[in-house]
Amino acid sequence: MSGDVDSANTVSAETDIDAIRQEGLTGRQLRMARRVAQKSGLAVTSDFDAVRQLRQQGIDPFQRAKVLDLVTPDDGQTDAAVGQMRVATAKVPANQARVQLPQTVQRKASLPSTQLGPGENPAERRASEISRIQRDLAKRRRRNIVSLLGRLAMFVLLPTIAAGFYFYSMATPMYGTKSEFVIQQAESQGGGGLGSLFQGTGLATQTDSTTVQSYMTSLASYIRLDEDHGFAEHFSDPNIDALQRLDEDASRTDAYGLFQDHVQIGYDPTEGILKMEVIAASPEKSQEFSEALIRYAEEQVDQLTQRVRSDQLSGARINLEEARERRRAAQAVQVEIQQEAEQGTIGVELAALQQRITNLEVQLDDERLNLASLNAVRRPNQAQVNGTQLNISNLETQISLLRGQMSGDGTLIEIDARLRQAEENYQFEVANVQSAQAALDSARIEANRQVRYLSVSVAPIAPDEPTYPRSFENTLLAFLIFSGIYLMISLTASILREQVSA
Repeated sequence: MSGDVDSANTVSAETDIDAIRQEGLTGRQLRMARRVAQKSGLAVTSDFDAVRQLRQQGIDPFQRAKVLDLVTPDDGQTDAAVGQMRVATAKVPANQARVQLPQTVQRKASLPSTQLGPGENPAERRASEISRIQRDLAKRRRRNIVSLLGRLAMFVLLPTIAAGFYFYSMATPMYGTKSEFVIQQAESQGGGGLGSLFQGTGLATQTDSTTVQSYMTSLASYIRLDEDHGFAEHFSDPNIDALQRLDEDASRTDAYGLFQDHVQIGYDPTEGILKMEVIAASPEKSQEFSEALIRYAEEQVDQLTQRVRSDQLSGARINLEEARERRRAAQAVQVEIQQEAEQGTIGVELAALQQRITNLEVQLDDERLNLASLNAVRRPNQAQVNGTQLNISNLETQISLLRGQMSGDGTLIEIDARLRQAEENYQFEVANVQSAQAALDSARIEANRQVRYLSVSVAPIAPDEPTYPRSFENTLLAFLIFSGIYLMISLTASILREQVSA
């Protein structure tokens, strides 16, 4: 048989390393052995090999003296401390020279030492130290809990109890009268379009609703309510508690602030409903204030579109009056022309005159034919010829006279032309009057469509029981507020303490 065979030293080294593995050394001990081996200048292949070589050199890698050799002293004091530790380590008995696990040591003269007193058991001493630490922790925990309870009682419980005492015992009962109303717009009589898309919805009167809401909570509304119903005088009653009572010499600004607190108006944009709650010290006053504010709101709604409606109607009325005046003038001109002709109807007279001229022209044609037949014989009767010629001359003269009546200045034709023009002007003015009347009707319809109505859906009714204060809800709210304030202050203090200590 042939092959490479490990030497006895190699086999012995592996056996020793296996034995060292069986000892169950901790990672801290292995790292300590590696540092000691590096300090001693040994070439090792692993931490276990470092332990093996150190033991072969007669060095215990787990003694504190070897560990302290790794520390480079900076001054004389450190050197003295290291020397003392080496002396203390040298006094350790042989049976305790190798300590593989960390041990609890007793400090003497503020220096670390592994020397144990005679008759002392490390396990009992460790148990006593643990018990002492546990008692100390328990005492500290109890002290922290007592301190926390004291702070909670001071900053949370006592203010909450004071608030609850006020709400349950001292606060004057207040009565809240609730009402709901909506601002509606008159329905349009016209057709569709984008304007009719939102007709009847809250979007159509959203601007009006917000305007009325702003007016009802404005200073002008408060001044009017105070002058009409004595709002400030009511809340200056001595029977009201000091926190809710208005001072007798309070300014208008303070009274208006109290008015805003006791008159609460909300607007629901989805349905267009205004919800109002008026709070007073008596149910009768609460209902009285609420009804007065609703009347003020109705007047404000009426004034919203009054100017627009009046402008539209006034313009249409002015146009109608002007058209009627022009129609009367045209009619007067027509009557004047008829009176100038001194006849009833010019058209009939012209027709009759034209008929007479036509008849005379027929007779003239007959006489001319008769004259032509008389002149056709060799010896015509001169008397008949002369008579016929006289008749023709008379007929022509008569026709000329009649035609003269029909034409020329002041004749029937001129009068008829003027009369026809007057009639056309009159008809035109009549049409203008009709158009102006239609415009007025349309403006009236549009003005009616612009009208806003305040419809009260929930009438104000005085409550029979106090609405405020809500003692339990207010006390719970006060507790939550004080708790939140305390929590914020505690967190802020803790963060600042950590930042300062860091």
